[in-house]
Amino acid sequence: MSTPRTERGARTRAALVDAARHVFEREGYLDTRITDITHEADCATGSFYTYFADKEEVFAAVMESVRHEMLHPQLDAQQGDDPVAAIEAANRAYLDAVRRNARLVALMEQVGAIDVRFRAWRQETGRAFIERNAAGIRRLQREGLADRGLDPELAAHALSGMVSRLGYQAFVTREVDAKLDDVVAAATRLWANALGVSRAA
Repeated sequence: MSTPRTERGARTRAALVDAARHVFEREGYLDTRITDITHEADCATGSFYTYFADKEEVFAAVMESVRHEMLHPQLDAQQGDDPVAAIEAANRAYLDAVRRNARLVALMEQVGAIDVRFRAWRQETGRAFIERNAAGIRRLQREGLADRGLDPELAAHALSGMVSRLGYQAFVTREVDAKLDDVVAAATRLWANALGVSRAA
């Protein structure tokens, strides 16, 4: 991918990524054509190739913006002395991002099944969540707020997988009929109970 050298170039590239997002959501990955994206962005096809080599590259740019939304802040002191509030804030940020990007999350699953590059990208994103969550669990353990008998890596894998699957079923496949607040509340209670964490007085 080419990095824009001017403000105008940055605007054009951003417009192409935004247009690609809308077209991918509307048409799906396989049926999207580059001409559909340039038409949506109201720019020449040549402009597309200034910044992207192909459809795969612009799809990667779209998904990178989604990943940025989903990689929410670590469980730190932002929520004061209440560890459950911090867990709740992190769960809400992730689950709301899944809800807002549901069509793209579904596409990522589909494309990852047929393209090894995007499968690796998806796995890398999953590892980033697990590493962040494991670090948060270790911090809670050091502070005496979480069960020190738990392996933080295994706990992070289990709890991250639970929240990820719950979000996918609630907002992507709609297998779970629940509102965002209810999903966040359930995920947070399960997280807190699993770690042996209670709300601050």
